[in-house]
Amino acid sequence: MSKAGHPIFRIDGITLDEAMARRTPELEQECNVAIYDLLEKNHFRPRGSAGGPYHLMLAVAENRLVFDMRLSDGAEHGRVGLSLTPFRRVLKDYRELCDSYYVAVREAPPARIEAVDMGRRGLHDEGSRLLRERLTGKIEVDFDTARRLFTLISVLHLKG
Repeated sequence: MSKAGHPIFRIDGITLDEAMARRTPELEQECNVAIYDLLEKNHFRPRGSAGGPYHLMLAVAENRLVFDMRLSDGAEHGRVGLSLTPFRRVLKDYRELCDSYYVAVREAPPARIEAVDMGRRGLHDEGSRLLRERLTGKIEVDFDTARRLFTLISVLHLKG
């Protein structure tokens, strides 16, 4: 059984839209950590699904976040599209704070780094709650899964 719940309601693979612009080393690290943590422990239950596990393909298309769900064998299992409009402000603010954090890590005293990081984590939580809210009735995810997905969405949004 997965650490987060029933073994069939989980993501066991994830693919990001590779049409995005080149990622900075910091963004690449964020993606790698989020994917690793997501695959290690998650809860993902599409409405009406008999179960997975699932391979999730995330993309941004026409101002929509697209969750293309496949079963582990590659069989199509459904798609969910969410408008990015409700996420616009939190994504913009989150990315700006992340950029400030990367600068602070290189140049600022520890107290400044901690302050920027606290703000960044607060916005990350806000984005995660918004994602769970927008997925209500479509896909059930726990808070930690939403946090990892929000990290990936913030990177995808840069090219969208």
